[in-house]
Amino acid sequence: MSRIVFHIDVNSAFLSWSALERLEQNPDSIDLRTIPSAVAGDVASRRGVVTAASIPAKRLGLKSGEPVSAALRLCPNLVLVASNFSYYRRKSVAFLEILNRHSSAVEQFSIDEAFLDMSARFSDRRREEAAIRACAAAIQTEIRETLGFTVNVGISENKLLAKMASDFEKPDKIHTLWPEELSAKFYPLPIRSLFGVGGQSAEKLLRFGIHTIGEAADTPCEILQRILGPSAGKSVYQSARGINHSAVRRERPQAKSHSVERTTTTDIEKRNAATELPPLLSELAEELSSRLRKANVRAETLVIIAKTSSFQRHTRQQRLLVPSNEKEVLEASARELFSALLEGEEGLFSKREALRLVGIGAARLEDPQYQQLSLFSLPSAEEMSEAKQRAAEAAAEAEKRAAAEAAKAEKRRKLGEMQAEISARYGDKALLRGGALLSAAHKETQNAQAVPEQKGQHSAEL
Repeated sequence: MSRIVFHIDVNSAFLSWSALERLEQNPDSIDLRTIPSAVAGDVASRRGVVTAASIPAKRLGLKSGEPVSAALRLCPNLVLVASNFSYYRRKSVAFLEILNRHSSAVEQFSIDEAFLDMSARFSDRRREEAAIRACAAAIQTEIRETLGFTVNVGISENKLLAKMASDFEKPDKIHTLWPEELSAKFYPLPIRSLFGVGGQSAEKLLRFGIHTIGEAADTPCEILQRILGPSAGKSVYQSARGINHSAVRRERPQAKSHSVERTTTTDIEKRNAATELPPLLSELAEELSSRLRKANVRAETLVIIAKTSSFQRHTRQQRLLVPSNEKEVLEASARELFSALLEGEEGLFSKREALRLVGIGAARLEDPQYQQLSLFSLPSAEEMSEAKQRAAEAAAEAEKRAAAEAAKAEKRRKLGEMQAEISARYGDKALLRGGALLSAAHKETQNAQAVPEQKGQHSAEL
């Protein structure tokens, strides 16, 4: 029996919820959803980025993540509002309460979207398709009339296709994406619209002439793996064919950390680091970002891993100012940590080490229920200053310890070289360690004391 999965996504969630809050405070105010408007980080100073935009604003070309200054140049009459996360949380809870009345298997995917497994209610989707659509419409109506905002519903046999369907035309729409509809609705879509394909992966595929999901579906898995790597290539191969077997779960198991590593094709050393390391870190950050997004988590701490030509494993980590799963943030942090590990008088390159393995990881993963909120819950200037001060102090202390260890190692190295030179010139016994010298002296004293006793014994015998 095939499954029936709904993906329900709030239309322009933060903007819609801000509009409702404003109407609750002043019923005579203009509904933000009907005009070019946006939720932004710092409305007073008009700095920061757009975190959500109304549909009229999107029609003018405004996108989430755009700097506020650029948004205002694009749309001078744009109405900006500040976010209110406590209000958003209340709306999210009410949204999920309604969904749980319609299915016993509801998986929250983020603060404004969830999957519902409706298989228990419908046994034959071909015979009951009208009833399935009516059920989706009933959920839409209840949310609209009870909570005051609209949702899109995507319907299919698995979570991937249901999520892709919900992202078709908006707002307040119901879309199906059944296996027999892939050719018409799914394959013509641009490759970068495929869920799980990041910007860098899309660029790689485009360079190889793979522009649409259908073209990726027609490409052998081995070719995609050569382009994107074994894991990412297989994932795109399956997703482009609409294959997804993950179950809708009320509680999803959450990994405590994620990491990706690569054994380098050539040793990375000081002479080639500038050309070899940056693209490798970019690729690793892209893969790590994809894993974190699929798991719907963000990292509070970034970790780097390096294995050298002497088979020593080194790790460094730093806490991100804001938990993130964005490729650019992960990559920037990794570059900073590798620079500290490799460069300078105490860096690995100064010790003539080369890298044979490079990796990055994410630790201290954030609770998925509040992932979308945390992206925009920026610390205050005072908190950022304190965090930077603590980081600077920790870095200074770590640098001091590293310098002390390096000084000891350098001293041991010089002593070893000196001993080898003296031994080569005067013989292996020319130098003795202090312990060996004391032992020899003690033995000689014992021998000297034994001589008179032996003489006395000889006299008695005579």
